[in-house]
Amino acid sequence: MQAAVRSGGPVLNPALSIDRHEGHSACQPPDDVHVTRDVMVTMRDGVRLAIDIYRPAIAGEPTHAPLPVLLERTPYDKRGTNHGDRTRDDPIPKSKPDLAVQFVRGGYVVAIQDCRGRYASEGVFEKYLGEGADGYDTIAWLAAQPWCDGRVATYGLSYGAHVQSAAACLAPPALAAMFLDSGGFSSAYHSGIRQGGAFELKQATWAYKHALLSPETQRDPARLAALEAQDLKAWFTRMPWMEGHSPLSAAPEYEKYLLDQWRTGLFGPYWTQTGVYARGAYDTYADVPMVHMSSWYDPYAVTATENFLGLSGRKRSPVKLILGPWTHGQRSVTHAGDVDFGPEATLDGALAKDYVALRLAWFDAWLKPDQHAKDPLPPVKLFVMGGGSGRKTPEGRLDHGGHWRDETAWPPQGARVTDFFLSATGGLSTAREVVDEAFLEYVHDPLNPVPTIGGAIASGAPVMEPGAFDQREGPHIFGCLPPYRALRDREDVLAFETPPLETDLEVIGPIRARLFVSSDGVDTDFTVKLIDVHPPSEDYPDGFAMNLTHGILRARYRERFDWETWMTPGEVCFIEIEAFPTANRFLKGHRIRLDISSSNFPHFDVNPNTDEPEGYGFTPRRAKNRVYMDAQRPSRLLLPIVTR
Repeated sequence: MQAAVRSGGPVLNPALSIDRHEGHSACQPPDDVHVTRDVMVTMRDGVRLAIDIYRPAIAGEPTHAPLPVLLERTPYDKRGTNHGDRTRDDPIPKSKPDLAVQFVRGGYVVAIQDCRGRYASEGVFEKYLGEGADGYDTIAWLAAQPWCDGRVATYGLSYGAHVQSAAACLAPPALAAMFLDSGGFSSAYHSGIRQGGAFELKQATWAYKHALLSPETQRDPARLAALEAQDLKAWFTRMPWMEGHSPLSAAPEYEKYLLDQWRTGLFGPYWTQTGVYARGAYDTYADVPMVHMSSWYDPYAVTATENFLGLSGRKRSPVKLILGPWTHGQRSVTHAGDVDFGPEATLDGALAKDYVALRLAWFDAWLKPDQHAKDPLPPVKLFVMGGGSGRKTPEGRLDHGGHWRDETAWPPQGARVTDFFLSATGGLSTAREVVDEAFLEYVHDPLNPVPTIGGAIASGAPVMEPGAFDQREGPHIFGCLPPYRALRDREDVLAFETPPLETDLEVIGPIRARLFVSSDGVDTDFTVKLIDVHPPSEDYPDGFAMNLTHGILRARYRERFDWETWMTPGEVCFIEIEAFPTANRFLKGHRIRLDISSSNFPHFDVNPNTDEPEGYGFTPRRAKNRVYMDAQRPSRLLLPIVTR
């Protein structure tokens, strides 16, 4: 039995391409599940990747009836545990082998593979860029096995979603269904690795953590000691990094790919490779039932919505979208940061009994049609934040509340974009300014950037935390210095807000700001942040400024991302900043606020306000930046307002 690989790949012969290492070194499986560990599958370039195969069994012996296969590919250890794999009722996360047993008992064979260069797999790890071909070859091999009925479905979180989309860009013939959780880059340049041209420094914290866990590090005590000796927080105060001058110097392969991503500021061939640019493959992307799931405080909400929009109109198979109120992968908790969204907020109970049950229901609907399983999802399932009491919960979080809603489209039908104009007095209103000239200015100092306080972040520890927080500095937040102030009180932050709302207002959809700006430098950044301002209360005497979403634009890319256009000092430019999507109900008495500045660190690298190449800002200078808000230059916030 053979499986041919397209795109010039070799024929994968199971008899020649696997080495089996039987045994139960990770855990003893139950009698109704048989495990074959570290099956080494040869890729088209000769590198072997390790898979654990879980099959139904009777008294420990595998059954032989061919079944659909569920495949998870991961760089995080195929026998490891993900912090999000818990349930609402049980806070202790389940391991991947434990979850595999549940899927097997649901009537599937399960295959979990270590990505190239990770754990038991051979080869050198290069983040994101080899996963399409490896996924394609793995699916072809699985489909050719006698215990597979020829259909392979995929699942996985974060990187485990990126690898699914990478393979789907090549349309493997045996691919039958997908469930992408918080990942699967629509365009990593526009969201996930860079945003608005700026570099997301979660890539640096991720690289350091996983360089420590890499096979090369585990085999080399000197390399391990050198990495463990690094103070990552101290390194974040000494940027930019260079070859041999970074916390990753002892792991040169991790240092190299990180610096490549950091320095490749122009959108071009690097950013259109398979694995980081599904946009370019939408027409040929696999036409199979798929779910794109993310959340409001997850860095892949843009990816999920773009993939949904780009694929649902092109494919005959169903394409679904789920958007919750969580941080990255935390689908079974009710809070994100210092804000709680109420008992409805979990996936558990709202979409299915738990996450395993939801995925089984999804795969059953498309892989077991003879059992008349029903599609468990509407086209769009989203959580609208807001509606809570505004008081402090027993756990010490703001009760913001929220509820789930079924929709037929994204953004929801009936969402109308409304302009909220900025005024020189700090107001935000649907009434346009009529003054002849008005602006506000501030100084952006690269050596004293605005600190990151929550947001759509993943893998940011130990320098940043995801979620919703009161936008106020504190000693526990990286980059904050005494006297700790509300961010709006910093000299380098402009805050614009509405009067207290007279009625509730729902904002659901993508968020944009159109600004007229200038600088006394040739380049700088402009950042925006949308905030729900809770009024003062007994629990929060100063109110609570809750961050909803953010955006950034590096001015050199204001006209196009594949070309640098330097600013002329003092010349007014028009820019549009795209922020992450959100869904929030602003209650009567709350205020809508927009913060504008020029940094959000350490979420993004800091612009030195010079024309130095990306990643080489060794001569930072202060920049005096202006935002204009007058009759001829009406800077404004665009909000998609839903009325029912």
